[in-house]
Amino acid sequence: KAPQAAAEIIDALRPTTDWNPKTIHTLIRRLVQKNVIAAKEGVTPYTYCTLLSEAECTLQKTRSFIDKIYNGSFNLMVARFVKEENLSSEEIAELKKILNGK
Repeated sequence: KAPQAAAEIIDALRPTTDWNPKTIHTLIRRLVQKNVIAAKEGVTPYTYCTLLSEAECTLQKTRSFIDKIYNGSFNLMVARFVKEENLSSEEIAELKKILNGK
């Protein structure tokens, strides 16, 4: 829900986390620095709104993970998981279907 003030964000997170308000303020500041959310300035208190959808955030985190752990090689990541995991016939068929659809 946007826009929201920091106090509203804290209240929304309170039922699902035991973080203290200072920790949540730190999270908000970092999300602003990473351009995930934006602070509407000139209004007191600041209100915040999202700049990226959840899907966009997930994609960025996935790309960052592949870059850091697999030097940007998606092929290396998939090969590692296929070799080291016990995939069922259904999972293999689903991977083939996804790859053939590209």
